[in-house]
Order: sequence, then structure tokens, then C-alpha cells
Amino acid sequence: MTTDASHDSAVEALRAARLRAQGLVTPFGSPADAIERLVCVQAQDLAAAKWVLGARVRDSSEASIDAAIEGRLLLRSWPMRGTLHFVDPVMLRPILRLASPRVRMRSAKMERDEGIDEQVLATVRGIAVALLEGGRSATRDELQAAWSAAGVSTTGQRGYHLIWLLASEGLLCNGPIETRARQRFVLLDEWSPAGASDLGDDEALARLFAGYARGHGPVSARDFAWWTGLTLTQARAAVDLAGGAVTAWDDERFVAADAPSTGGSASGHHVLAPFDEYFLGYGDRSAFCSPDDALRVVPGKNGLFLPILVRDGEVVGTWRRSPERRAGTTVTLAPFLAGCELDGFRPALDRWAAFWSARLAGVEVEPTEVGPTA
Repeated sequence: MTTDASHDSAVEALRAARLRAQGLVTPFGSPADAIERLVCVQAQDLAAAKWVLGARVRDSSEASIDAAIEGRLLLRSWPMRGTLHFVDPVMLRPILRLASPRVRMRSAKMERDEGIDEQVLATVRGIAVALLEGGRSATRDELQAAWSAAGVSTTGQRGYHLIWLLASEGLLCNGPIETRARQRFVLLDEWSPAGASDLGDDEALARLFAGYARGHGPVSARDFAWWTGLTLTQARAAVDLAGGAVTAWDDERFVAADAPSTGGSASGHHVLAPFDEYFLGYGDRSAFCSPDDALRVVPGKNGLFLPILVRDGEVVGTWRRSPERRAGTTVTLAPFLAGCELDGFRPALDRWAAFWSARLAGVEVEPTEVGPTA
């Protein structure tokens, strides 16, 4: 029979192992090191995704993340779940090959309703190549304007969906930085040419699970299915294919065979981005966030995740920044529990401000509506 003490110890060990795997205990040396370890980082919000990496990379800044993007050391596209991610360039094409068919199946009705067929795709594909080939880039508006001029409707979400379709088949990806929150589009094969040898599907699936375990572990097959959008059958096959690259953590979870020592505690304070992999990277979040608190991270279940405060591996609140003013920016912390100790977050907030070259004018705390002290 499992005692409360042994359960608490197991949860603490799980949190500690995940913090280490994600680079939140010992930071990575560069953005390229971070993306090689994590493989994919959700990046639908470009600015937020920069801080996802910045929180894990020693002495990083927005400029250093932008330099890694411009240097093609990490790519931003739609590799899995139909969602934008930063991705290891070596893995983008193999992941697209594995994950895109299932996402395309889910979008089939929308494409029929919008009249997007192979003839339309051939037209927009040809226009995109003509517009971008030779190392050129274009904004979303410029791509859609070119399609509209050729008689292809881009009204509503149709234009965005056409871009997504071309990215999901490996034609387009995001390229040069345009603004803090936006990139221009390029041809994937020009921006990041494929390597001499490509991975077969089984090898790609094995490497993807091994990479997921290395950068997020301990993880289960169900976690992997959530993270990739693949089926549970594919996820279980991935575990088997990974073989000796992973090792069992417990009855259902795995870590990389070369994972660091499992000793130590999950101590430390972290100020993390919305859509951070520490929260979003797992199908089961119960080890670090209760179901009630998870609803506070995603209020209204609307798909918009708030920035999170993590203390000793547990999500203990959310936070937000005020608009930049002459005096600087103010950060407001929203703890989940009354009396939650928050002083320890100040060094992490200073690090966040330095990353953005911002002045931290002050830190405020929202009153907690209901809850015990902690």
C-alpha cells in the first residue's frame, strides 16, 4: 500500500527529474543546445516562445534567440498538433511526415467546406514558389495578396489555412524575423536544405520518442501521444522502437538512458512563459498542477495559456506584465494560494527583464480570492 509520504516523495522526484531534463536546473549553453534537447517547443506566440528558450539558456537575450533563428539553428513551422513550434531542423521533415497525415484528416471537412482541393493547392503552391524562390521571403499578407490577385480567395481563415497546408507538406516555413512577434515566410528547402540522409519512419519515430524523453522525461506513451498528436498505438510503437535509448522510470514512464542522476529535489523559482513546455509538454499535468489550478492557467478553457510561476516544480500562480512605460514595466503576480511565498521569484523576474532589455519598475501581488496559506 502506498503511503502519503512515499507518494509525496515520488511526486517530488518526478518534478525534479523534469526540471533537470528541461534545462531549468542547469541551463543550456545556447539556443541550439536547448532545441536539440527539447526537439520541439510550442511557438504559436513567437515572443512567448523566445522566453521559453531564454528561461533555459544561460546569459541569453532576445537578440541571441533572434540570431539563432536567423542562423537557421532552429526552425519555426507546424510540425505537430497543427500548431506552430520551434523545432530542431534535423527533425522537422521526419516529424511532418509522421504527424501531418493525421492533422490533415482532421482538417478535411473544413477544406471541403472552403473548396480547397488539389487544383487550388497546385495554384497557391506555384505562386508561392514563384514569389519566394531565389532566397526571397514574404509576409503573410504578401502571400495572400499574390493568391488573391490570381483569383484564389483568402477571406476569413482560408488564407491562413492555405499557408498552414503548404507548411505541413514541407514547402514553406517561417524564416527571417520581421518584428518581435512575427516572421516572414520562406521556402523550407532553401532556408534549411534537407540533409544528405533522411530518416525512415521507424527511425524517426524512435528518435522522436527518445528526444521527448531526453528533454521532458519522465514521460509516458500517453504523454507522447498528447505532445505529438499521434495515436496511442503509434506512441506505444515509438517506445518499443526507441529501445535502449530510453529506460523505465516507473511502471509507465521513461527517461533517456543517458539522463542525469535522478537524485536531488525540485527546488527553485521559475517565471515561465505562456505555453511553456513545463506545463504544455505533458498530457497528465497532475504531478505539478491540480485540475482546479490548471483552469486558472487556461481560464475559460479557451486555448490561451497564461504565464506561470513554478516553485519547487509546482505551478503556484500566474503572472502578467504591464505595458512598458518610461519608468519601466510592472509585473503582477497572481498566486493560487493565500500567503504563498513569492519573494523567491525576484531573481527570475530580474533575469526575465534582462532578457528583454527591459527595466523592471516593480512587482505587485494580486489578492487571492480563496485558499489556504502555503
